[in-house]
Amino acid sequence: MRKAVALRYDREVNQAPEVVAAGRGFLAEKILETARAHDVPLHEDQELVEALLRLPVGSEIPPELYELVARVLAFVLRLDEEESRHQGGNGDGQG
Repeated sequence: MRKAVALRYDREVNQAPEVVAAGRGFLAEKILETARAHDVPLHEDQELVEALLRLPVGSEIPPELYELVARVLAFVLRLDEEESRHQGGNGDGQG
């Protein structure tokens, strides 16, 4: 059965990433479908998904999961850097 969790991190609002959607089966498929439709990066980590599924939607991740979530944030940052290079960006944030 498919499982998915969506996180959001806004440093100005939250101290840690927040669970904004989570589910199994049909709901997981809808989460993944929505993410793909909006070009949200997807990262597979079964250990992390299992841990995050135990949290209520709307809650910030607890400190004991920071290391696992840091892997996801590093993955997203790498994707952003690669995209910037492919678009001809010069690293100064101006294209």
